[in-house]
Amino acid sequence: MLSVWITGASSGIGEACAYRYAAQGARLILTSSSAERLEKVAEKCRAAGATQVVVLPYDFSSNDDIEALVQSAWNATEGIDIVMLNAGISQRTNVEDTSMEMVRKIMEVNYFAPVAIAKDLLPRMLSAGGGKIAVTTSIAGRFGFPLRCGYSSSKFALYGFFETLQAEYYDAGIRVTIICPGRVQTNISRYALDKGGKPHGVMDPGQADGMTAEAAARVITRAITKEKKEVLVGRKELLMVYIKRFFPGLCAMLARKIKPM
Repeated sequence: MLSVWITGASSGIGEACAYRYAAQGARLILTSSSAERLEKVAEKCRAAGATQVVVLPYDFSSNDDIEALVQSAWNATEGIDIVMLNAGISQRTNVEDTSMEMVRKIMEVNYFAPVAIAKDLLPRMLSAGGGKIAVTTSIAGRFGFPLRCGYSSSKFALYGFFETLQAEYYDAGIRVTIICPGRVQTNISRYALDKGGKPHGVMDPGQADGMTAEAAARVITRAITKEKKEVLVGRKELLMVYIKRFFPGLCAMLARKIKPM
């Protein structure tokens, strides 16, 4: 019976993936900073067919108790087959208006938390004969994007760590899938940090017109099942990934012209 741990599970891509795995009869562990929203998602997962649902709220802006969180998650379902490291926070500030405090908070949530979880889970998965680790980055982790200096930095960093993890432990049964979304209809822009660290409070128009979280979840869960090393999730905005690869100068020019909101 499949055991799946999803962080950032209270909304958006994480929530939609939880419902997909619930329909498969999986045992689920759901984590985010909002216990109230998690409980609502958990109820829907049980109704959708999940064999077991465990709620483990956690605020990833402070990661002092990551080891205890991982131990609780592992014990909850007597092992974890798939971990989906999806929790994240964005921003809507230019470099001058982005304080180092904001950069550190973004890096703590987006980079250090998934890295710490993966490092702590790794020996357990190795002892169990293997496991799947999926991590959500972004096309903003493939090229710099206006008003995202801290966010893009954190997503670039994920590639470095998890591609290394792919290379080092593939032969030991560890499969890593890097999830690279473009514009998906989630709440990430609503909770993005604005000047002074306040929530942005609105969904950006580009995001509102993006792929639905449900459609994204279908692509993502399929990619994890097929053990893809990377999956691009989105629509026409994904062309920028290929433009960056083959025409980096053109990508830089387009990035300057793209509306960042």
